[in-house]
Amino acid sequence: MTRYLLTFALASALAPALAAADWSQFKGPNATGVSTEKGLPAEWGKDKGVAWQAKLPARGVSSPVVVAGRVYVTCSSGVRDDRLHVLCFDAGTGKQLWHRQLQATGGTAAHPKSCMAANTPVADADGVYALFATGDLAAFDADGTLRWYRSLAGDYPTITNQIGMAASPILVGDKLIVPMDNAGESFLAAVDTKYGKNVWKAERPRDSNWTTPITRAVGSATEVLFDGPSGLTAYDAASGDKRWSSKASKGSIPTGTLDGDTLYLPTGGVSAFKLGAQGVAEKPAWTAKDVQSGMPSPLVYLGRVYAVTGQGLVSCAETKTGKTLYKERLKGAFSASPVAADGKVYVLNETGSCAVLDAKADGFEVLATNDLPGETLGTPAIAGGRIFIRTDKVLYAIGK
Repeated sequence: MTRYLLTFALASALAPALAAADWSQFKGPNATGVSTEKGLPAEWGKDKGVAWQAKLPARGVSSPVVVAGRVYVTCSSGVRDDRLHVLCFDAGTGKQLWHRQLQATGGTAAHPKSCMAANTPVADADGVYALFATGDLAAFDADGTLRWYRSLAGDYPTITNQIGMAASPILVGDKLIVPMDNAGESFLAAVDTKYGKNVWKAERPRDSNWTTPITRAVGSATEVLFDGPSGLTAYDAASGDKRWSSKASKGSIPTGTLDGDTLYLPTGGVSAFKLGAQGVAEKPAWTAKDVQSGMPSPLVYLGRVYAVTGQGLVSCAETKTGKTLYKERLKGAFSASPVAADGKVYVLNETGSCAVLDAKADGFEVLATNDLPGETLGTPAIAGGRIFIRTDKVLYAIGK
């Protein structure tokens, strides 16, 4: 594909208008993992620096989301992992505002590390939209009233993923974008947020995929970029029509990051691709082969790109050149994606230990390592001057 010159400004996200402090979806604003919050802590512990903690009724590997002063989180329980939970907490006090439960209608097979509460919900000022790995999809208003419910496994009976699904929905205006790549009928759908009906549905190759879509503005149009084993595809958010596709990336787990006119994809390490009016450049501007991602998605922050492997190898490169700045080892296994704000990068391992890196330092500098008890596979959320971390049993608000 020919490299295109940009002749227009590209917006990084087209989700509904939200307060700067909100963290409404997986990895926050347009899945960048970056917040503009200031005054965030570098040190905490079980009994130090915790604003509040709230018990959770069951396990989950999804991430918390925070919108309009409310924290939403999902869990799953039961012998068959078929009891689905959606909870809402007051972001300021930690008070549980409501707890709703659903009975799963789809299959509950999954890798032992995962569960049915693997997909991160997405929220706006009207409430929350929760997708579960069973294919159950529900919309609740901010007060916990069920607005609508869909059994995607009932609508499309061949949906199946024996390892477990985890791709998360996103919002584009009044449309809920639902990724449903699996071994059965696969699709990307836009669902009307008011009634839960399909606005459009684009067929996808039958293959397992755990990436989350991202968006970009192209003139007056909005594109939904969805990476997968068959390549990267851009869909028109209004119609679902395919606008362009590329074999430059063949993702399956980590989600790429859009920063301005550059898309950073976890392919060959991390590769920086320029985006133009007609799509992504055929060849990357650079590839940092040493910047490797496992399940965690790469992070772009303050002129650097960060990645962490499942075994704890943290690497960093310059975004201008792709030059590797360092490769260092952290203790533990890692599933959560790194997030950043206030000049810090937060890297959370699977046992509740979070290394805080100085994003302004010339090299690898750990400001603090903080421990919380419990399993931590979900990516932290940052909002309202706090960091929200969910374990298998507790939701923590870290900060003042």
